[in-house]
Amino acid sequence: MSTSLILLLLYLAAQFAICYVVSRKITNEEDFLLAGRSLGTPLITLSLFATWFGAETCIGSSSEVFSHGLSGSRADPFGYSLCLIFSGLLIAPKIWNKQYTTLADVYASRFGPKTERFAVWILSLSSLIWAAAQLRAFGQVVSSTTNLSVDLTLFMSFVFVVGYVLYGGLLGDIITDGVQAIVIFLGLGSLFYFIFQEHPDLFSMIANQPKERLQILGPDESLLQRMDRWAIPILGSLVAQEVISRMLAAKNVRVATRSCFYAAFIYIFIGCIPVLLGLIGPQIINFELQDQEHFIVALATQYLPVVFLPIFTGALISALLATIDSILISVSGLFAHNYLIPKMQIKDEKKKVLVARLAVIGSAAIAYFLAYNSDSIYALLEMASSFGTSGILVITLAGLWLNKSSDVVALTTLFVGLVINPIYDYALKLESPFIYSIITCLAVYFLMPYALNLFAKSETKEEAFS
Repeated sequence: MSTSLILLLLYLAAQFAICYVVSRKITNEEDFLLAGRSLGTPLITLSLFATWFGAETCIGSSSEVFSHGLSGSRADPFGYSLCLIFSGLLIAPKIWNKQYTTLADVYASRFGPKTERFAVWILSLSSLIWAAAQLRAFGQVVSSTTNLSVDLTLFMSFVFVVGYVLYGGLLGDIITDGVQAIVIFLGLGSLFYFIFQEHPDLFSMIANQPKERLQILGPDESLLQRMDRWAIPILGSLVAQEVISRMLAAKNVRVATRSCFYAAFIYIFIGCIPVLLGLIGPQIINFELQDQEHFIVALATQYLPVVFLPIFTGALISALLATIDSILISVSGLFAHNYLIPKMQIKDEKKKVLVARLAVIGSAAIAYFLAYNSDSIYALLEMASSFGTSGILVITLAGLWLNKSSDVVALTTLFVGLVINPIYDYALKLESPFIYSIITCLAVYFLMPYALNLFAKSETKEEAFS
């Protein structure tokens, strides 16, 4: 057995041990899904950072910048950092004060149970597609460092993630996120340090890049296309259950709000390391890449001493684990708290925790199936980002900031958001499908009540005439 594999197994065993210890504190549904609403700023901040910092940051962003220059980093880290800031401004203060358990509770209280259940399915499926992308990337990273097959490492990853999420719940998830965040700092920091040692003129190399590689806006894009590219990471992830569960786990509203701001700062700081390395990549990598998605791993293999490679591998695995476990516990919360437990009319807290844990197993199985049957991480991420996002965004912000609306209006907005983005994107091939889908959902949400009132008045007139 290789040294890398032994160290990896020890690292994963430590994560599992943390969750096992934490499991002794779980006595009810709130403990399992929200860590007892008792956490302070440091843990929430590190957990928000680690949850957001996934495969697309370490692997996707660096390879995009390597290929296309700075414009490849618009979504990650810049767009997602702005998303965390807007979460702190628009979501955290409103949602924490209501003491909800999940995002779907907003829909139940503001619109009704039908909207709540429909939203649960949309949010859960979108998150599981995202989890499948992270799970597949996890399998590929482990495979590349252990020489085991991707299919085998994918299955091993699935078994491990299910095991430690089952035990620890959100508290275990958040504590291990803190450990994983530190490993990410060490891994990416060590890679940057050793590259800087060999290339002390690194910053002049950045300044001397061709002008087109330093443009953060994509060349030959229209204003609408640029707006769309920025809107997807900023608005498309604004109402993610993974982030909202951490806000709700905070001990007060100040912790929930400022943790988003601190996490955004850390995210932009650490996220710029893969961006800078991708920018100078063509100048410092000394062999031809077969797959540009492997750029950051190839760079680590070239520059890191052997003793530091396991730390870097641990950083990649930590980034992936922090996202996968957060998604699974979030989907479990949505499906168990807002669908299964009310449907089964469960009152006993131990049974509620059992249902939530069973929902983790079911969620992970679906994510594994999607990951196993997909050939591309990018294809999964693209599918997740457009799955009903615009409708969810509109009804969430309206539910938090505006007066109540009817179940019919919210349901219609959700349905339109689910079908309109693929139509705009694949059928009509519009240059900014996400922006247009948000505008369409806003029009449906605000104009439909007037249409329903007009219809009701015409019905009344007809009845009176007859």
